[in-house]
Amino acid sequence: MTIEDQYRMLVGAYYGVREMDEYEVKVFILDQLETYIKEFISVNPIPNFDYEAQATIVEDTIPLKRKLQDALLVLPKIKAPLELILLIKERIQDLNEKR
Repeated sequence: MTIEDQYRMLVGAYYGVREMDEYEVKVFILDQLETYIKEFISVNPIPNFDYEAQATIVEDTIPLKRKLQDALLVLPKIKAPLELILLIKERIQDLNEKR
């Protein structure tokens, strides 16, 4: 996985968590994710890479299911509450059933 793909996964996780309206303290987790993304960028700078444009592409074109799956991969790294992880798994299950 390239650094660019890792960045997109982190951004996807952010937007996936943002969609979890049933989780009341998501603002706290979103702040943690934002900090984690900023730290990732500072440690892994990508020359000639438009971070904002890529974030917009992820937000607008990546399906919700994939963003939620990205969140499942990233949330353990920031020690997110298990409750949120379980809610995301339920949401993915619901999306699968609707398909």
